[in-house]
Amino acid sequence: MKLKVTGIIAILLVVIGASCQSDDQIEFKRYYSGGSLVYQQHCQNCHGDKGQGLSALIPPLTDSTYLKNNRRKLACIIKNGLKGKITVADRPFDDEMQADDISPIEIAKVLTYITNSFGNKMGTVTLQQVQNDLKNCQ
Repeated sequence: MKLKVTGIIAILLVVIGASCQSDDQIEFKRYYSGGSLVYQQHCQNCHGDKGQGLSALIPPLTDSTYLKNNRRKLACIIKNGLKGKITVADRPFDDEMQADDISPIEIAKVLTYITNSFGNKMGTVTLQQVQNDLKNCQ
């Protein structure tokens, strides 16, 4: 009997805890989980399942400094691709990343996933941020 009561109390605490999430936490989880799917479909083949990249050909997504320093360019890189030399994790890369014709909301979700996975912790990248960043692509 004690075990049943303890089990019921534990379930109630989990339900109550889950219902006490803020709107920001719920939005983050929605973007993050959706971004995981977009990453698997569009990015993982080149950047790896752990964001490790591919040797000297494809940069890793584990360099939080690069991601932070280029935060406003990331949406443009995904949408338009990237040509030219870049340095990520103190290593040079000079291969071409192809453009990916995914929607701004998918870009926001995959950026939320990337910037909060692989050792990165940068918070939610919103649709509005992506739309603003895409207006400024060069």
